[in-house]
Amino acid sequence: QVQLVESGGGLVQPGGSLTLSCAASESLFAVATMGWYRQAPGKQRELVALLSNVGSTHYADSVKGRFTVSADNAKNLVYLQMNSLGPEDTAVYYCNMWAKTSSVAALRSYWGPGTQVTVSS
Repeated sequence: QVQLVESGGGLVQPGGSLTLSCAASESLFAVATMGWYRQAPGKQRELVALLSNVGSTHYADSVKGRFTVSADNAKNLVYLQMNSLGPEDTAVYYCNMWAKTSSVAALRSYWGPGTQVTVSS
């Protein structure tokens, strides 16, 4: 069973930066998309940034120009560079990958357990 593990969360002051990382526990045969979602208290989980296997990206309007998603495809790693953080970015951040574990396996969605990002002075 593939597991995703996020790291890099923590407490940061407003205006600061953080970089989140997400790694898969085993090698993946193919990855269609890698992305980051977040869920703030009392709110629904929302898409933050998405990276496709052809390099296209999509960002939530609220993070455009501040966040950058990137990946090391050879290592099945995905990153989220977050700059100019504000209290509104406080949430649990989740890594997601749509991937196949073999040529005959079905494409499925994998989630990490989440990492807390708190922006506060």
